Parts: sequence; structure tokens; C-alpha cells
Amino acid sequence: MRQILVLGAGQSTAFLVTKLLEEAGHEDWFVTVGDLNLAAARRRVKEHPRGNAIRFDVNDAELRSTQIQRADVVINMLPASFLDLVAWDCLNHGRHMLSVSYRDQSIRDLDRDAKRKGVLLLCEMGLDPGIDHMSAMSLIHRIHADGGRIMGFRSYGSGIPAKDQESNPLQYVITWNPRNVVMAGFEGAQYMENKKIKIVPFHQVFQHTWSVEVEGIGSLEAYANRDSMAYMETFGLQHVHTMIRGTLRYPGWSETWRQIVRLGLPTETLRIPRLADRTYGEVVRMFLPLNIQGAPMEQQLAQFLDISPTGKIMENLRWLGLLSEERIGCKGSTGTDMLVHLLKTKLPLLPGLRDMVILLHELDVEYPRSKRRPERIRSTMILESEGNGFTAMSQSVGLPVASAVKLLLCGKLPLTGSLLPTHPSIYAPVLAELRQSGVVFVEKRETVTPTPERRQG
Repeated sequence: MRQILVLGAGQSTAFLVTKLLEEAGHEDWFVTVGDLNLAAARRRVKEHPRGNAIRFDVNDAELRSTQIQRADVVINMLPASFLDLVAWDCLNHGRHMLSVSYRDQSIRDLDRDAKRKGVLLLCEMGLDPGIDHMSAMSLIHRIHADGGRIMGFRSYGSGIPAKDQESNPLQYVITWNPRNVVMAGFEGAQYMENKKIKIVPFHQVFQHTWSVEVEGIGSLEAYANRDSMAYMETFGLQHVHTMIRGTLRYPGWSETWRQIVRLGLPTETLRIPRLADRTYGEVVRMFLPLNIQGAPMEQQLAQFLDISPTGKIMENLRWLGLLSEERIGCKGSTGTDMLVHLLKTKLPLLPGLRDMVILLHELDVEYPRSKRRPERIRSTMILESEGNGFTAMSQSVGLPVASAVKLLLCGKLPLTGSLLPTHPSIYAPVLAELRQSGVVFVEKRETVTPTPERRQG
């Protein structure tokens, strides 16, 4: 019996575990789910005869090593900060690892050793990153086979409430790790547009936005997602004029979150004494300078952030609870801990409401070896939750991972090393299975007039 170890039982893991357990009887698998919260792990397994829940502390080196050694494949759904710990143990014990986290340099550096030991360390295998990479590579390879040359690449991902629902003033819900929402943009961003490189530091990410039209949804706002330039080599697009990877939100999110960033609340380094016993308003006042103390709270905050004390942003901050004298009562001791607790409380996906995930690729293509006119190709995937108990986010994260596990354990994924899902052996069968599950990209093409810059290029 093949052993699958799933590390982490958060929101994004729900559909994955259910899918693996559905396949377990047919494929002779046994699925173990480990989480620091044993009750959460048990909720995922639901007493399935082919499953087991264990309490798992990733910082317990002996426990981590023992559990990984027992597995044939490890699915790492833990926060990205633990990726290298899990990867090292997988490598030491000769076990394959799949992860939805971004592959950092420490994991890239394991490529040679992983190949030597016949181990696959496959990262960025979820929705975004994940399905976005696979669908992009499939599209890129088809364009190249058709004689096209890609000059501009823009790719956007999003997980937001479904359209035309009563949600909340921020028009956002938490359907994945709330810490990732709080720390979004923390590393800054970099992209290229019309051959000009743009660098966006952390404190400017949510100010540096632009509008993107999504068919069937309307106008959303985009902000740059990490280092887009790094994917030029990954996708074989070193010659492009434009390279952008971005995140989409409903209009208004960024202007509010920008003020939270400017205030300095998303921090994991400054420790706030007795955080749980303090109020939100008390903590916010700690981040305001002494020279504006004395005035009412909202006036102090408006003066510091240079916003209207009666405008929309202040309304959002008030609704979120940051100005309240309510006791925080959270675990941890940082501003990030407080915000994670607050978002989980204020922005849940309420019963009866649906979430939605969006992936959009927009490519500018020329055909230098023919008289065919340049095109702009838009490939769009929109998936809404269906009231089956799973969010669209959980489904779209879990489906590609489950598909890759099946390929791997059935001997149909003959790759080793530290990889992303950009190889046809990975993306072709995974995308085919996604289409059968309703994850479909709609492609539209329109001819465009090349700019003078492109004519010269």
C-alpha cells in the first residue's frame, strides 16, 4: 500500500484530502494528514478507513523525519517558511515532495542532489502558482508551434467573492491562509513593460495598481505579484518587451490595504507586549507618532495617513475593527498575528455565499515568418464554488496536486530534481484532468496593429 503524507490541514487542503481519499481504494493508497491542530486534521480525514489524522509539529525534527521516512510521497501544504525543512528531510530519505509554495533559492539549490537520489521536489503546484504556470506553458508551446513569437506576457490570478453577492465593504473573503493575505507584497515586486523595468518596494505595492477587464466580471484592479522577471527564463521568454504577473482584486481593496501597510501593522519582527489583552484601537495608537497624540483617534489616524477622517477608507478601517476598543484575544505577539486574527473574524466566507477564482493570460504575439497579422490572445479561466461544501479556492488548489500525486505513484511522471510544473510530462496530463473537472480556459484572439517599437524590434 502506497503511503501519502499531507502536511497541513488548512482551508486549501479540504478538497485535496477528500480527492485523495476517494481515489485511495482504487489505487491502494493510505492518506495520513498531519497538522499542529489535531482536530483540524481529523476534520479533513472524517474517519475514512484509508485515512489517519496525526498531530504534527514541523519544528519537531525527530517527528518530522519519522513521518516523512514512512511516506512514499509528501504533500507540503504548510506555510512557505517551512518548505526547506520538509524538502531536506524528503531528500535525505529519498521521498518525493509536492508543494503549492513558491520555490525559493534554497529549494532550487537541491536540484542536483535530488536528481542524484532520484527524488522529485515539485513546487508551485496549486492554483497561483500552479495552474497558471501549466496553462501558460501549454499556450506558449502552442503559439511557438504555430510560428508565433511572443512579445508581451501578462498573467493575473485572483481568489475573490463571486460576482453580484452581498459580501462586505472590502469585497473580499478569506479562502486561503490569512497570513499570506496579510503579508502579500511584503517582498516587493518587479516587472517589465515595454522594455522598461519597474521595481515596486513593499510600501508602494498597493499604490501601484491598474485596471484589468475580465470578461463576464468587469473591471478589476491589479497589483504586481513578486518578481515577474524571474519567470522570463522559466517560460523561455527572454526576448519579450513586457513581462507582468499580477494579482486581481475588486476595486477599492488596494487603497484600504495600502493604509494598513503605511501604518506598519503587517510586521513579524516587532513584538507587542501582552497583545492578546490589548484592544485594536490601543495597538493602532502605538503605531502613531507622539506629535499627533491628544486628538480623537480617527483624527490622529487621518492626520498621520493624510486621508479624510470621514471618507471611504476610514469607513473600511472602522468596519474592520481597527479603531475599536474590543479586546484582541489572539495568539502571537506581532501586528501580523493581530491582522490574521482580525481577517479570519471579519472576512469569512459566510454560509450561502460563493467564492470565485480567476486566471487570465494576455499575450501579444507576432508571426515574423508569415504575413499573419499580430494578435492579442486572452485565455481566461473562471471557477465558482458550487455549494458542494468546497470553496473554488480549495478545489483549484487541490485538483492539480491530487492529479500530480496520481501520476507520480502510477509511474507516469518520470522526472527528478527541483522543478516547476512547466514540463509537458506534468502540465499536459494535469490540464487534461482539470478540464474533465470543469477547470476550463476560454481563449479569444484579436488582431492588433504593431506599435512602432515592435516594428523596430
